[in-house]
Parts: sequence; C-alpha cells; structure tokens
Amino acid sequence: MLSTRKQNWGEDRVMFYDAAGRLRSLLASWTDVAEPDVFIQVAAGRSFVRPCDLATLAALIGQIERSHGG
Repeated sequence: MLSTRKQNWGEDRVMFYDAAGRLRSLLASWTDVAEPDVFIQVAAGRSFVRPCDLATLAALIGQIERSHGG
C-alpha cells in the first residue's frame, strides 16, 4: 500500500510498506503513480536520452573542460 510520494535523494520516490511491515521506496517512474512521460511515449524506444538530459550532459562536459583549462 502506498504510504507517500516525495523527493528523496534528489529523486521522485514513492514509499510503501511491504508485507512484513518494512518501509520501502521505489522510483516513482517505476510505478504507475506518475503521469506517463510524453517524450518516452513519442520516442517509442527509438531514443535512449531526452533532449534535456543531453543539454545537462553538454553543460557538465563544458564545466569539466573549463576546470581543466580546456
């Protein structure tokens, strides 16, 4: 049974109690709690990364290059 949904460790997670009464958590994206991701639906398995993830990666690479004098 779902207990709560919140940001934990920088991730959208759902908390629930298992059959033994222990509190467990899963990524909300692994459940049907969240609305379906429109990008994933449209990509239909043809893309492994979202455009925003690529932009974040490019920014990180730029930051690493600048910190190493590149």
